[in-house]
Amino acid sequence: MSALTDLAAQIPAAVDRLAGIAGRTPVQLNARLTRATGSEIWLKREDLQPVRSYKLRGAYNLMAQLSDDEKGAGVVCASAGNHGQGVAFSAAALGIQATVVVPHTTPRQKRQRILEIGHGHIDLVLHGASYDDASDEAARLAAQGKVLVPAFNDERTAAGQATLLVEAFEQLGFVPDVVVLPVGGGGLIAGAAAWLRTAHPEVRIIGVEPEGAPCVAAAISAGRPVVLHDIDTFVDGAAVKRVGDFTFEVIREARVELVRVPEGQVCSEMLDLYQTDGIIAEPAGALAAAALPTGGVGPRVQIPTGSRVLVLLSGGNNDVSRYAEVVERSLIHEGRKRYFLVDFPQQPGALRMFLDSVLGPEDDITYFEYVKRNNKETGPALVGVELGNPGDYPFLLQRIDECGMTAQEVAYDSPFFQFLV
Repeated sequence: MSALTDLAAQIPAAVDRLAGIAGRTPVQLNARLTRATGSEIWLKREDLQPVRSYKLRGAYNLMAQLSDDEKGAGVVCASAGNHGQGVAFSAAALGIQATVVVPHTTPRQKRQRILEIGHGHIDLVLHGASYDDASDEAARLAAQGKVLVPAFNDERTAAGQATLLVEAFEQLGFVPDVVVLPVGGGGLIAGAAAWLRTAHPEVRIIGVEPEGAPCVAAAISAGRPVVLHDIDTFVDGAAVKRVGDFTFEVIREARVELVRVPEGQVCSEMLDLYQTDGIIAEPAGALAAAALPTGGVGPRVQIPTGSRVLVLLSGGNNDVSRYAEVVERSLIHEGRKRYFLVDFPQQPGALRMFLDSVLGPEDDITYFEYVKRNNKETGPALVGVELGNPGDYPFLLQRIDECGMTAQEVAYDSPFFQFLV
């Protein structure tokens, strides 16, 4: 029996095990995405789980199967935040003591929720700068006698995650043409693909990875799991350096279609979900929807008009303090926000001349600071400009040149840019 068929065989029992434990979250037709794509876009709202993500499904399915001795020894897990909340929920429900290891980059809101949900059953440990750093520490603690609860690289976890898809198909009452899912370490996509390939092989499966952490795509290209270096941890729920060995084998066997989207594109979708749909989504929660063909800037999946599409909105654990960065990344991705080093004349009225001669009627300066003051005739200033229309960018450069100033754009991939965003 292959890894895929073995995993698929475990999903019906996981459905029964989670009955009455996981919330039966709604599947909703999204009017905005439906209009933008010309297809029916149905959102599976796992952000409405008690822990605001689907992660409790896998954690509970695994922990409920532990022996009494294993439960007595306690469990340990590594998490970017959501898996830790799932383990905390399951620990409280099953009366198990759990140690949750999270990287220092985990938002405060997620850390607080882990402790609150665990109701005294949680020891929270901060370790490292990424999920993989936390995973190494969790493995060390597991070697001392605790039972490891993997976030993705375990068939029990993957089978539990897949139950959301079984539930969604029952709620829809029809089989969709396409299923779009976010991808981190591969637990969800492995479980979902195993079930779909055996129960509904005609359904197209699309996995969406963040551009800054495409560990599954890298593994497929290399033919084996590989470690990524210098990943972008913004989409923290899916920012994994290395896909699991088990999940990789299932994903490769299922021939899942993969797409990568830039983090700024995810931010734009987060803002649309919030401002138009009234949905608070974390970055990983908006990841799948960000790949839909809505006509925005950036790479999108190709879906025939008129298709019926099920999209997972995987989580809503977003720290409100992150929205300033979300807006900034979105503006930069859409070409509305630009930063320049401008050589300004060091004389009264220079800034006013820039405002009058360079900016268009709908443009605005959002940042201005002299980088270095000196006794020369000109000096560099760091200027942030927000364009009313991204298409006006060439005309902005032309007006800067015509007014006699020199300007050098600060590139997004420049180390200097990291001080701005």
